[in-house]
Amino acid sequence: MRAETFSGYEGLKLIELPKPAVTKTKVLVRITAAGVTPLDHTILAGKFHGSKAPLILGNEGAGVVEQGGGTDFPVGSRVMFFGTYGAFEDGTDSEWVAVRKEDLCLIPDNVDDVSAAGIPVAYLTAQVALTLAGFRAGKTVLAPAIGGSIGNAVTQLARALGAKHAMSSTTNHAKAEQAKALGFNEVVDTSSEKLGDGVRRITSGYGADIVVDGIGGEVLSEALGVLSLGGSLTTLGYAASRKTTIDVTNLIVPQASIRGLNMFAQPKASVGAAWKVIVSLLKSGAIKPIVAKTFPVVEAVDALRYLIEGRPFGRVVLKI
Repeated sequence: MRAETFSGYEGLKLIELPKPAVTKTKVLVRITAAGVTPLDHTILAGKFHGSKAPLILGNEGAGVVEQGGGTDFPVGSRVMFFGTYGAFEDGTDSEWVAVRKEDLCLIPDNVDDVSAAGIPVAYLTAQVALTLAGFRAGKTVLAPAIGGSIGNAVTQLARALGAKHAMSSTTNHAKAEQAKALGFNEVVDTSSEKLGDGVRRITSGYGADIVVDGIGGEVLSEALGVLSLGGSLTTLGYAASRKTTIDVTNLIVPQASIRGLNMFAQPKASVGAAWKVIVSLLKSGAIKPIVAKTFPVVEAVDALRYLIEGRPFGRVVLKI
């Protein structure tokens, strides 16, 4: 499923291409499932710098090694991966992808391919963000927008790694109830109270040591107001808006900081260290990806529209 032009949903077309060639550095993977992300929509709308059409979208995926994996990834191994695929080179919305070996990670036996396809972007981003922010057990963490990939992943990881509080938020009361049913017990329902008031209530006035925000816009502005003394906010997405207005005293008074995170710019060592933490927690069941809905690859347009307009609780995944 390729974006022939970056002109919105109508730019996607189902096409036939030859199987990609295997080189010394690349492994041929038969894709079984591909995660659908907001980045797909941004690229398809022509709003992502550096991407060029035609381009097969899909930033992450899961599949089976067919050729070139060597002893680390023998033929038949189940793998998941993330990289510049679907942004600067052809991605995972395809039957076959030639993947750089260093991008691959073996899928734990207790994780199915559909769940695995939605793991790399969200959980790697979340773990790298927490590490860069100096997370350790006992810290207080906020990741707005429960149900979204970053909100879920950060909250799950922080909780599993010993956070004192692992908080999120939602503007939707039904989603707040759904979150509670799934075990997310520290969610601020902003349809009934302000984000800052909710965080202060949960933390008995302390605030958040670490905020990881994938939403942008007004949410980022409000989240800055909940930072504790010496706290930090990491911004890594703009689903709500690329622009916001901030009150600089929210940084000055608590001597707090704000930083950006670009996963495409992270060193391999950081990504490798994040994978080790994630795989260990997946194996133990301490974290569990949530899949909202799957679509066949021929319905990629419907899948992307459902993600962007339906705002489901959990990941949207294409079955290849």
